[in-house]
Amino acid sequence: MSNVYPLEWLDSLIVQTLNPKKTNVSALSEKDLDLISENAQKESQRIQVLIKNEIFAMFRKRQIRLLVRKYHSNLIFLLDTVIENQNFKELKTNRLSQLIEQLIEVLDEMLSFIENRFTYYLSMDERVPITYLIVSRKELKVKLTKLKAFSAKNERDKEIIQIVIDAFTESIESKTQNKVTFRQIRYERDLLKALINQDYNPKGETIFGTADQILIAMNFNCRKYISLIKEQILKNIDKEKESAFRLELLLLYYKDFNHLTSNEKITFDPSMENIKPVLDNWFKNEIAYWEKKKELGTSVRRAKSKSIEEKVECDLSADQLGLILRAADESRLIKARSMNLVFQSIIPYLSTAFKKDLSYQSVRSKSYNAEEKDKETAIAGLEKMIKKIRSY
Repeated sequence: MSNVYPLEWLDSLIVQTLNPKKTNVSALSEKDLDLISENAQKESQRIQVLIKNEIFAMFRKRQIRLLVRKYHSNLIFLLDTVIENQNFKELKTNRLSQLIEQLIEVLDEMLSFIENRFTYYLSMDERVPITYLIVSRKELKVKLTKLKAFSAKNERDKEIIQIVIDAFTESIESKTQNKVTFRQIRYERDLLKALINQDYNPKGETIFGTADQILIAMNFNCRKYISLIKEQILKNIDKEKESAFRLELLLLYYKDFNHLTSNEKITFDPSMENIKPVLDNWFKNEIAYWEKKKELGTSVRRAKSKSIEEKVECDLSADQLGLILRAADESRLIKARSMNLVFQSIIPYLSTAFKKDLSYQSVRSKSYNAEEKDKETAIAGLEKMIKKIRSY
């Protein structure tokens, strides 16, 4: 195995060339900076291939573990150095600032490569050393600042991004920072990278926008974020007046939700359930609720419709019925708050040989303009009833 230091070029660049304490960085020409930028990306690919080749040539796990951790710790040192260098005013010019950002991304890419490819040798669930924790928190603050300055194109994505910023800020300020694992740091780094490198355009009529798709895919099971999704869905379906329409909209959202993927091998909060099962269970409960409500409403309407359809047919005309009901009200044989209520309560359940559906307003108004023939027919009907009663 070669004794050449594999990270020599990057180390020299970060520790010497781009360190204002040791080099006059303002003397670097545009051509120099372009060359550095071009070589940085090539160096990342070269080192990744070199690491794979070195590990492939080893047979003992202990040797591999030592090599992986050696690369990992050196990359952490370089990342810490480049983040510290960002504070120098000499590196805040537009071109140099862009180069520093690129170097952070290159180092981050190599750390991701090691942490994802050789997880077994790093023990991702182990607590991180305090030095790595300090470096990672510096990097996280830089990315959060960048995310804060980022402008999403709709209010919902802005609200979601703010929840992420608040959650990560709370994580940074937590008193249990000494319990942070490699896995958690990797998760935070990957999630922020995904959010920053997105174009937040509206996604048609679906309620799940770009930020939602990223957070659900990365199992961002933050309690506040889950509550926001529920509140937004309920707010939208409450705009519909009918239970059937609310259920239809809810089913549409559930269909969109089922199309979203979620990686349950990673998570924001290991103490919480994964986001997809939590929301899936909530959707099912809400759908069951609205299905029952719709079914109940349908049953009530059917019962009401059925009761009105089963009408009593009278062998009298509408005019004659009106006369009898008016007389019953005015003679106080039947009592209600008003004559109008008498007609409204009785007429919908009556029909004649000529008309099935009677209007109570029409029947009432005709009782004031009855013809003599209708009066005689109504009286004859009442006399027939009197004879029947006398025969009992």
